Amino acid sequence: MAQTDPELIKRVVAVIDQIKPYLEADGGSIRFIEITDDFVVNVELQGACSCCSMSIMTLKQGVEQAMIKAVPEIKSVEAVNVHSEC
Repeated sequence: MAQTDPELIKRVVAVIDQIKPYLEADGGSIRFIEITDDFVVNVELQGACSCCSMSIMTLKQGVEQAMIKAVPEIKSVEAVNVHSEC
């Protein structure tokens, strides 16, 4: 069962909304899916980000680091739709 604390979700979505313009500048985007019971944020990478070979690095070094800094309860950020080939 996923975390449904509205305040936690609001904080997570706020971080995603801050990051989204940088991804959109490169033709991609990101969408919040859920927070799991073990405090993992699941996201969907969209557009160019869903196929980019650098998307995992962007996710882990950019999105995840920003998320953990802003919302310390979060343990990691995972993409539910990473494609090895597009």
